[in-house]
Amino acid sequence: MKQPVVLGLSGGVDSAVAATLLARQGFAVTGLYLDIGLGGTGAADAAAVADRLGIPLKIADIRQELEWEVCAPFAAGYLAGHTPLPCAMCNPTVKFPALFRLAEEIGAQYVSTGHYANVENGVLKKGRPANDQSYMLARLTRRQLQSVIFPLGNYEKREVRELAREFGIPVADKPDSMEICFIPSGDYAAWLEAHGFSTPEGNFVDKEGNVLARHKGIHHYTLGQGRGLGVSGPHRYYVSAIRPETNEVVLSDGTDLGRDVVRGAQPNWIAVETLTEPMEVTVRLRHSRTEQEAVLSPEGDGIRLDMKTPARAPTPGQLAVFYQGDAVVGSAWIV
Repeated sequence: MKQPVVLGLSGGVDSAVAATLLARQGFAVTGLYLDIGLGGTGAADAAAVADRLGIPLKIADIRQELEWEVCAPFAAGYLAGHTPLPCAMCNPTVKFPALFRLAEEIGAQYVSTGHYANVENGVLKKGRPANDQSYMLARLTRRQLQSVIFPLGNYEKREVRELAREFGIPVADKPDSMEICFIPSGDYAAWLEAHGFSTPEGNFVDKEGNVLARHKGIHHYTLGQGRGLGVSGPHRYYVSAIRPETNEVVLSDGTDLGRDVVRGAQPNWIAVETLTEPMEVTVRLRHSRTEQEAVLSPEGDGIRLDMKTPARAPTPGQLAVFYQGDAVVGSAWIV
């Protein structure tokens, strides 16, 4: 009898190819479409893929969980002057738990998605460099990762599209979804305002507190931002601090954005049980392929990163992900 697996089937090309690869490896795939209540073609595309592959498709309404675990913290983060990372919040608290619930119902040991990453013996590892998504998955727990399969970990996106055409998948040429799923327009500030989470106008100030201009509300800005400020002066300005307590956005020439030390809270350990002594790592401080060398140390309930070269504008609310080679050691929220 084929081993059952639950796959998150979004209606996009990645999950469709993942489903096909799993089926060809001998798994009995059940697709799960996660409904967030925004309509669109996702559910229909997922149904078309499931029909083409001859696999069952279930639908889970995750609107309430998404609101509690992602949308509300997302809004609260911006009100606190942070820059939240909703996908990294969603994976361990909403998306994968929904997959595991269905897996338990049907007696499946494994769940799967179309992410570009790998898992070996419960340790999260990078996918191919061009499309690696290990950063956004680094809040998954060791326990969750023990039961996860990522079929696309050794592929690049161009190869996946080629496979989709070869397999006759109906969404082979569907464009990638780049935006936050619950903000399809991509305008997060407009979403915050529409949901009653906007902040009032205030002052742009320099480091000495001198008023430079007026800003539109702190939720429009992030640390290190240099575009869209609308402030002229003797040099280009960058956001060097956000002060929600005074509703001020501090601007500078950018030379003060480097940090030799970065601190993080709520560490999630993956390749180690816990951290008891300093460790040499590379670290990603935002969703990019840039890694920097650092010494990772425990510090109270959190962590400390002593950077070998200064990190530019490590941003509260973003994720610090620690690597040794391809393996994800763990992650922590930047504070």
